[in-house]
Amino acid sequence: MTSLKVVVVDDEPLARERLSRLLREAGCEVVAELGDGPSLLAWLRSSPGEVDGLFLDIQMPGGSGLEVMAELPATPPVVFVTAFAEHAVRAFEAEAVDYVLKPVFADRLERCLARLRARQVPTRTGPELRALMPAAPQRFLVKAGVGNVFLDLKKVSHFEVLDEIVWAWAGSQRFRTQWTAIADVEAAFAEGKLLRIQRHQLLRLEAVLGYRTLPGGRWKVRVSEGVELEVSRSATPRLRERLGLG
Repeated sequence: MTSLKVVVVDDEPLARERLSRLLREAGCEVVAELGDGPSLLAWLRSSPGEVDGLFLDIQMPGGSGLEVMAELPATPPVVFVTAFAEHAVRAFEAEAVDYVLKPVFADRLERCLARLRARQVPTRTGPELRALMPAAPQRFLVKAGVGNVFLDLKKVSHFEVLDEIVWAWAGSQRFRTQWTAIADVEAAFAEGKLLRIQRHQLLRLEAVLGYRTLPGGRWKVRVSEGVELEVSRSATPRLRERLGLG
């Protein structure tokens, strides 16, 4: 199992110690334990090296976790850990990897770590090792009547999650998959053909037929006749880069 380097930020010492212990028991390397947002920003500026995840409380002195995330110059993957469920929508709008409610339990934490590991694969795997890895699957199961059929990834324009059901869109049709979260799709196709453009949507890059610019610099991409998808402000620069447009 891949070891993750993580940072824990929480102003409550007992909560911080408990989460750090659970992370270490799950095989993570906790490289820093911090008590507030300014401490995290200072640590990131002074500590070179890759961090696989920030476990960040939301309500803290010196700025909320959401405010701290907005200040990060290059955002490492962020997991919000909080006792307040009402912040979930804003957290995912900020493109957090996960949102874990306190008290944190080992089984829920392991699902969160699986999402972080899924994001880690494309960046941590060198070209020599990738060449030795088996090819990723290019098709997957979808519901068809009372049974299931295989759908080829290259026929899909995008994936969308609604009410814990992931739908695969092919043209103007959608197909129900066996997944329940966008992170599950990212883990299944981790070779870089997909890009999260909203917290609930994954775009297949080769499906993009064109784009237009919206106010604020955001994009809307065309993926099939009559179907356009809006790209979040933070995802637009990544999409430009992935499409070779600078």
